Amino acid sequence: MATEIGVWQIVDGKLEHIDISMAQAGRRETEDLEKWIKDNPIVLGQDILIIGEQVRTKSGPLDFLGMDKAGNLVIIELKRDRLPRDALTQAMDYASDVSSWDLDKLSEICLKYSKETLEDYLNENFEETMDLENLNINETQRILLVGFSLDEALERMIEWLSTNFGISINALILKYIKTKGGEEFLAKTMIIPEEIEKERSKKITNKILVDHNPGNYEPEDLRKLLENYLSENRKPPQRIKNILLPLCLEKDKVTRDMIKEKIVNDGEAIDEGKAGIILTTISREISIAPRDYLRQIIQYDRPNPWEKDNYRLVGKYREMIKNLLKEINNERNID
Repeated sequence: MATEIGVWQIVDGKLEHIDISMAQAGRRETEDLEKWIKDNPIVLGQDILIIGEQVRTKSGPLDFLGMDKAGNLVIIELKRDRLPRDALTQAMDYASDVSSWDLDKLSEICLKYSKETLEDYLNENFEETMDLENLNINETQRILLVGFSLDEALERMIEWLSTNFGISINALILKYIKTKGGEEFLAKTMIIPEEIEKERSKKITNKILVDHNPGNYEPEDLRKLLENYLSENRKPPQRIKNILLPLCLEKDKVTRDMIKEKIVNDGEAIDEGKAGIILTTISREISIAPRDYLRQIIQYDRPNPWEKDNYRLVGKYREMIKNLLKEINNERNID
């Protein structure tokens, strides 16, 4: 049997079944329901914050994109009636695309939705301080299907995928209630209790291993590690190569404001707000524990536990870095 929520009102000592739809009550599911969820995302779960709506993916617009306190993305698919089996396929399609999104893209989505940077928005809405540098953002994706009833087959599939394969997927079943006195309520039930889902999510969610200690490599080994890293076709290594290291070669001490200014001047961001997002990705990359070779050549101050400033090159490595950047850039130009 499909999962549904039944509601009865006690009137004069007798139970009277309440079964009125939102449409019958003059409520529009698109305007009213989506607004209720946006204004009160806690209905989706204790630790889910919406960071985007109608987010474009390769397979079409995603109703809501959320993030939890661990940095996992939550694909929220809303159906205005019964949740069919196809809803799961659609959500998994969205998740396969979203899984490749980096911090830059997620910050842009959040900025468009909330008019705030991702870090500010998370810290404003979650009780605990959220440090993006220490979170493994989008390491795991969660799926949350929202509707007013659930096909039995879909419920069985959710239980099977969650229990046997550790996939973080759940369904939220809503019930609109309007009493004879005109009071309105919205009830909910979760197919998998939130406590169980949280425990399962913890097993597959890891924070980035952060370290501030420098490496201790011999010059030849250090140079090889840096060459491989700075040649990677990822945005953080390229930004360290093109933005941070050139600044450190020009200046004895490079401040956060200097980095943001260069990011804007180089066309990597259109304003200081977006430059700050990019700076976070650079700073975060240097803190990752296995990147100790970066910390062997780059020193910095920590005015706050979550912030770095006053970046500078270790003097004895300046010539190595200068020559290495020249070689890598020449190879790129030849290619």
